[in-house]
Amino acid sequence: MNPSNPFQPYKEFFQKQEIYLPKIKLFDLCTFNYLYYKKYRSDAGGFMPIIEIHVLQGYDAAQKTRLCKALTNAARTVIPATPDAVTVMIKEMPATDYMRGGQHRSPAPALPDAPSMVARYLRAMEQRDIVTARTLLGDGFTMHFPGAAPMTELDDLLEWAAPRYRFVKKTIRSIDLAPGDGPATVVYCHGTLSGEWPDGTAFSDIRFIDRFEVTDGFITRQDVWNDIAETKAQP
Repeated sequence: MNPSNPFQPYKEFFQKQEIYLPKIKLFDLCTFNYLYYKKYRSDAGGFMPIIEIHVLQGYDAAQKTRLCKALTNAARTVIPATPDAVTVMIKEMPATDYMRGGQHRSPAPALPDAPSMVARYLRAMEQRDIVTARTLLGDGFTMHFPGAAPMTELDDLLEWAAPRYRFVKKTIRSIDLAPGDGPATVVYCHGTLSGEWPDGTAFSDIRFIDRFEVTDGFITRQDVWNDIAETKAQP
């Protein structure tokens, strides 16, 4: 047996059965025990990942659902499996059954759902509820809009937008989560804009994409792309 890899005999055994057992570790109190997948024989072919994760008790049903969906999507970025072929199993343990560094530990609080936070922020800004919108922003928040210098205050955004349109509303097609390698979670939102120009003329069906960075449960950056300038320039 290779002392540097005690799982090697098991890996070799399962490889003969067309099952693969790479061991993957997550951070803090959340650990993949094993991630393995088996190529099943069928007319369609494909893979069936099975993910087992150990967590301390303390997360509610909605938070565990978010975790399972995130793991399902993460697995499918690497393994060619359909969503209904991915199995996720959570094993919970009480804090009394877990110790690290000679001390019992408590589960870290779950982060807010980033797409829901972005939706709340956009809804508050559309309603000009600046007080609510500010509660969702983190330290160092910056906004980057087409043709404008970076802004850090929502009041600056309202002042910049005032001569450009009377009001604008967003019809959201989708809000998509895109976890990255850095500390921030990335969220994309896209759809169309409608509203009125300063002279009262209506506009609609203008495409937009917003990119948000959410760090430690707060929005820290917003990048905006849209076709407002091109649409307004049309005769």
